[in-house]
Amino acid sequence: MALVVAQEVPTSSSMAVPHGPAGVGEARHRMRDQLRTGGVADSVIDDAVLILSELLSNACRHGRPLSDALRGDGDVRAAWRVDTSGQLVVEVTDGGGPTRPVPATPSVTARGGRGLNIVSALAKDWGVRDDVRGEVTVWVVVQDNVESARRHDDFATRVASPNVSAGIPELDFADVFDELG
Repeated sequence: MALVVAQEVPTSSSMAVPHGPAGVGEARHRMRDQLRTGGVADSVIDDAVLILSELLSNACRHGRPLSDALRGDGDVRAAWRVDTSGQLVVEVTDGGGPTRPVPATPSVTARGGRGLNIVSALAKDWGVRDDVRGEVTVWVVVQDNVESARRHDDFATRVASPNVSAGIPELDFADVFDELG
């Protein structure tokens, strides 16, 4: 059963977020409240809020603030909307940076670098859009149907991670359960 929310959620929401961690929590709360009021499934809201948090964190860490001419919206813009097909689209725009947003391959002990891998695992689609003023927008289409509601069941299998079991024999759980009785 698909959840159609296009008529219940505001067609778009946009907000200014300070270039730094201060506004990330406020953006998450506002998104959660608006989507919940619009009747969006909790699993979709959870994914969207996590995606927004990752994108805003990356924009503040790797991107520049929007230029003074664009500052009327704040240092970073966060936006979300439900399109005509009922898909939730999340966007974060910053002033660009020295690198392009791409998923990293962090070491097992790295404290960061997994954000875009998480976004990739949760998203139906995502990409990067540049404009002539130097702004960079990372956009994400969040799946909002029954398939996405079940996505949490297989989340760990969809996030790429380094093999940490090298040299450790694999367990056959059928054998373990046979041993237990």
